[in-house]
Amino acid sequence: MKIKLAFVCGTAFTLLALAACGAPEPGAKEGDGLTKPKDPDPVTLKLFPYNPMSESDFNKLIAEPVKKKYPYITVEMLAKNATQFESTIAAKEDMDLILMWNGNINGNKQYGIFEDMTPYARKAGFDFGRFDPKAMETIKELSDKGEIYGAPYQIQFYALYYNKDLFDKFGVPYPKDGMTWEDTVELARKMSRTQDGVQYSGFDMDTLSRLTYPLSLVPVDGKTIKVLVNSDAYKKAFDLGKQLYSIPDNPGKLSTGRFTKEKTLAMVGTVNMFDQLEKTPDLNWDMVQFPSYKELPNTYGMYDLNVVMMTSTSKHKDDAMKVIEVFLSDEVQSLSSSMGKLSALSNPELRKAFGSGLPMLKGKNLQGIFKSSPAYAPPFSIYHSKGNEILKKTFLDYIGDKKDVNTALREAEEELTRYIQSQGTK
Repeated sequence: MKIKLAFVCGTAFTLLALAACGAPEPGAKEGDGLTKPKDPDPVTLKLFPYNPMSESDFNKLIAEPVKKKYPYITVEMLAKNATQFESTIAAKEDMDLILMWNGNINGNKQYGIFEDMTPYARKAGFDFGRFDPKAMETIKELSDKGEIYGAPYQIQFYALYYNKDLFDKFGVPYPKDGMTWEDTVELARKMSRTQDGVQYSGFDMDTLSRLTYPLSLVPVDGKTIKVLVNSDAYKKAFDLGKQLYSIPDNPGKLSTGRFTKEKTLAMVGTVNMFDQLEKTPDLNWDMVQFPSYKELPNTYGMYDLNVVMMTSTSKHKDDAMKVIEVFLSDEVQSLSSSMGKLSALSNPELRKAFGSGLPMLKGKNLQGIFKSSPAYAPPFSIYHSKGNEILKKTFLDYIGDKKDVNTALREAEEELTRYIQSQGTK
């Protein structure tokens, strides 16, 4: 009996020791917390590129890094464009994520497709404090009750690009950072001339918005739908345009073609045009800080944001949040920054990486971009594009001496008001 009792006690001691070391107890089965959890079922998320993204950028910045971190998630970019947004919603096609310019958000809220990211971000531990604070304020102002409809992945920058060969040809010093619009007018005057039968122009821009956005001007108030074009601020922008385009041999074309193609334009003021410049390797160019209004130093454009959003109809919102988390990680945004895209994250390391992946930017004055900040961006209305269309026509009439500025803006106000009334309040 003594021997048998000793064996039982020894066996019990051994089992206790094994259990304490983490060994499975007799009878333990798979699924009792002792085996690897089952991988989630595969899921495919659909992304609508209302704001276009190249297939290459989509793969590098979204599809591939998401697949690397979450192998069960596949992200597909729909072969759609902005004109198909309404029909896609009406057809109830699958759509989990949207890329959109902040200026288009207000006009598309009527479809009820945007989802408040707040609870999903909180659940995922996603920190909106990592972003440019004013960029986030711009997005929050688009909501009715404090919702956050999206997170900014890119801020558009402005720059003054110039043709070094033309400045060398005419013996004029290059543009420099910190110029006011008055400085730019004088420089454009020096560079505008006709020589050997060729007209060389000093300055142009791609759109009137390059003069109006730094003043935070929109043609129609996004909340009250009040037409705002007949104002002293718009007169200021129009008068500046008149100064630029009344210079002999500097007609206003509102085009960048003479800079990249004909190479007869000395300076162009616009946003990121690296994609165009990459296609013209023979152009000897550089860039400086975008010109400022004297009373608004170091200010360009307005908060012009590319935003990634979740949809209210998605059946996979937690997974959509995972995609956003990967896309807006420091790692992926550093890659994006190296590709010459200005990240909306506040991390200063991302600016150090800016443009480092583009050989054509080596030696360029990229730091000039960061010497200015965007102006305040009021909410845009659904009539923003129509308003800009009317303003462009009015502006060209004014600089072409067909109308005085008061008449031009009054008629623009009347035309835009009639248009809105014909559409009904939206």
